[in-house]
Amino acid sequence: MGDILYSTRVLATGGRKGSIRSEDAILDLKLAMPKELRGMGGATNPEQLFAGGYAACFENALLRVARQTGHRFADGDVEVVAEAGLSRTPADTFVLHASLAITIAGINRQGAERLVEAADAICPYSNAIRGNVTVAKTISVR
Repeated sequence: MGDILYSTRVLATGGRKGSIRSEDAILDLKLAMPKELRGMGGATNPEQLFAGGYAACFENALLRVARQTGHRFADGDVEVVAEAGLSRTPADTFVLHASLAITIAGINRQGAERLVEAADAICPYSNAIRGNVTVAKTISVR
């Protein structure tokens, strides 16, 4: 592993019904169990946070590989929607599942597929979960 480029710390208290706060207090959120899991809802949850981080990280990786290959996209030309959820195994353990819906404007499908493949290779979230979480990807061009 190379030099650490960035690191942050977040304190969690109260589990899924508690709160999280980053060391710089920029992130300061209450957490709630989703209604779909018999919770109260009304606040964010770890799956939403993961999906938001994954979407932002993957889109940034996509923009980076696009620039490296000579593509310049305007704001709004690239959209990544991440979905993250929980499933239960027959052994009564929980597993994460994820999907990415990627839309890219101004490029053909083959070019979009190449960019998505290259972004997947450098995205830290993709690299962290590769081999552990199956990620379904759909690619749309417009």
